[in-house]
Parts: sequence; C-alpha cells; structure tokens
Amino acid sequence: MKHSLYRLLVTCVATSLVACGGGSKDPAGVSEAKVSQCGAGSNPEIGMQGRVSKAEHDSGRAMEGYTCNTELVGSYIVPNAVGTVGGYKVERYVDKEGRECAYYDSTLIFPTSVLDMEVGVNVLDLSDPTAPMLANRLVTPAMLSPHESLVVSQEAGLLAAVLGNSVTYPGLVDVYDLAEDCRDPQLRSSALVGVLGHESGMAPDGKTFYSATPSAPTLTAVDISDPSFPQQLWTGDYSSHGLSLSDDGNRAYVAAGNGHGVLILDVSEIQSRKADPQVREISTISWENQSIPQNAMPFSRDGKAYLLEIDEYSVSEPGNSAALAANGEFVGAGRIIDISDETKPRIVSDLRLAVHEPENRAEIADDPGASNTTGGYAGHYCDVPTRVNPDIAACSMIISGLRIFDIRDPENPREVAYFNPPVQSRIVPAPAPASSRAMSKPAFVPERKEIWYTDSYSGFYVVRVTNGVW
Repeated sequence: MKHSLYRLLVTCVATSLVACGGGSKDPAGVSEAKVSQCGAGSNPEIGMQGRVSKAEHDSGRAMEGYTCNTELVGSYIVPNAVGTVGGYKVERYVDKEGRECAYYDSTLIFPTSVLDMEVGVNVLDLSDPTAPMLANRLVTPAMLSPHESLVVSQEAGLLAAVLGNSVTYPGLVDVYDLAEDCRDPQLRSSALVGVLGHESGMAPDGKTFYSATPSAPTLTAVDISDPSFPQQLWTGDYSSHGLSLSDDGNRAYVAAGNGHGVLILDVSEIQSRKADPQVREISTISWENQSIPQNAMPFSRDGKAYLLEIDEYSVSEPGNSAALAANGEFVGAGRIIDISDETKPRIVSDLRLAVHEPENRAEIADDPGASNTTGGYAGHYCDVPTRVNPDIAACSMIISGLRIFDIRDPENPREVAYFNPPVQSRIVPAPAPASSRAMSKPAFVPERKEIWYTDSYSGFYVVRVTNGVW
C-alpha cells in the first residue's frame, strides 16, 4: 500500500517541476541552480531535490532508481557488492582504429574490492555501449591503488596514475600507451618519480604529469614526453588536491592549493622545459561555505574563461577541511568561477541541490548513507564534455547520483537532468548502508549524448541524456 502511494506520487509529478528547496542563496548571495522539468520516460524524485529518504528505502521506491531526462544505455555492475566496485575517475579514449574504451579505478580504497573479484583499473570495450565488456585489468602498483589520480591525455594517447590512498603513498607513477589498441594498454614505465600520491593532473599534450597530495607540500611535475623514461622536472612547496591544466599547459588550477579554494599557478617554465623552472603564483580564491576543494576544470563560454570547481563532502566549520563531519552543516558542492581576469577570480554561480542547504541538513540526517563522513549528501567530481562552449556540466553528487546542469549561461546554471540508479542491497551494510554512492569524474560521448560514470556500490553506467535538454 505504501509503495503504491509512492508510485502514484511519482506519476503525478512526472511532467511537473520537481521540488528544488526554495531557491535559497549562499552566503555570497549567488543563486543555487534550479532543477528543470522532467520529460517523457522520466521516473523522478518525489520530494526534496537530491533526496533518497528512509521512507523511500522502506517502501521499495529507492530500488527502482530515479531518472529525469535520462535513460540507462548499458552497464557493467557487480550486484550486491561486498566492498566498493567503482572509484573516482572514468576516462574515455578512442584509438587509431576507432575502437572505443572506458577506464576506471575499481575501488575507493584498495583492497575493498577483492571479495567482489574486482581489482585494479578496469578496461571496458565500449564497441556496443548497451553491453560494456571487460577487456582487460591493469594491476601494476599505481593501478592497484591510484586513488583519485587516474588521467588520460587524448592528444598523446597516454594513461597515467600515481600510487595513492586517502592520505598519501610514495609517488610511484605508472604510464600506459593506449594508441594502438585501447583494449590492450601497453605499460611503458613504472617509476618512483612522483614524491607523494593521491591526486594528479596532466597537461593536455600528454608531456607533463603532475603528482599531487593535499597532505604535504610536494606537488611534482614529471616529464613523460618519452613515456618509457619519465623524469622528475620540479617539486614545489605546494599541497594540492586535484589540479587541471590549461590547454597550452601554462596554467595549473590547483584545488585546495596550500589551503585555498583554488590556487592559480603559472607553470609555463615547466611546460617549456626551461632549466631550473620557476613557478609563479597568480591568484587565489576561497568561499564562505567551502568544504574540501576537489578539482577545478577550465572552460570557456563565448570567449570568456571560467573554472568549474567542485568541493567534496561536508564540514562542521566552513573553510576547515579538518572539520570533516557526518552530515555536516556546510556542503561546498559546485561553483563556476570567472577567470577572465586571472589575477582577480570571482564566483558567479553555484551548482547545488536542496539537500546541500544548511536549513535542510537536520531533516535528511537519518536517510541511509547521509551520515557517511566520506559520502552523504555532498559533491565529489564535476566535468564538462568540451572545454569550449560546453552546454552542460555533469557532477557526481554521491547519494544524489549523477546530476546534470545547463551551463550555457554560466551565471545562471540550472539542473536539467539526473540519473540515480536502483539502490542495491549490501551484504555487509555496516558501516555503509545501502545507498547510491556516485563519486567519479564522468566522461562524455557528445555525439550520442552519453555520460559515463561509476557508482562505488554497483559499478559502471552508460547514461543517455534525453528530451533535448543537452
């Protein structure tokens, strides 16, 4: 009876505006993004934007999943996983013969996937996106535990990662060549050239890999222009979470750089291979509701330069990453930063859900997974399908699944779609009860309107955006 009531409510709102929590503003006065209308084929949320309540778990509604202007194309999943079977990054590459592959780290923390017979970086053949097939597993040291460092250069056809965990590991860097056959990556080197590992960055030309950790000031640039003989170029006094590089490789956008929200560095002397390269700080920016800055991706819209930044998790004290909290009051979530004057970056908008707002945190505290300190209702990664005039941004927002925003007007983004897969039972429900756990950076296939991502508790998904919202 209770389940029937939920189905009735879903039907009633399937073509109407989904709840969005009132359009509140953050402390800087920037409007939160609004959810859009869910069109044909949707199975939308029935309450607060981004919420999967305990009542929906109890009724069975959460086991159906939630979609708004999206549809499932294909998946590679582990039913009823014991550990975590999807990690932090999904990358796509098309090789010289036109073969299409996906790469993703198969766990959040090694070796929690071993009991599920998952280990290392999975290589999927996406020749048929409706039926992704496991083609290979990469199990060299850095690929066993890359943490958040897996990265691909489309230009060079290289995949690299540094050994890492939730704090740090010695900076062993693995480099693979994908160009000849994306299904069978060839190891070119495995070398201790990265100092310490956790996150990473790579210049788009694939010649410079950056090994990073927020735990120590050891940001390191590694020359991989000859992937068989990587060479350490520079190590600087910078702590760093994720970092992205400008198209020319001359700027590094460093999330959580030395405690700031974003630190912009001039790394042109590294990129040009100047002897004894010097790195110059250009500017920094932080924000009032900052949790733990994760990554900042550069893009441009109508010739104007921006960063798409995302914070992970929640904190009890804004701006203090050491105050990581279970269902903390302050959720950084996402934002768009105007860097047209890179010496004076400024926030122009936020990408948030109603579940991220302080006034709603108490109400959602008892939802399954909400009190997971390294999870809950919060953000983790965002990305765009192209760096020039992207129409959308896609963000992994943990319990709330994959969220998709129209960013054609960067100062007024709005949510237009989402995909949150059916919640699966967990054999070991403690300390992490059954819920969604979307943590990965997504990948895109613009020509098919597909987004690829992983859920840590189930695996890899190919999702198509529908109803013309992309």
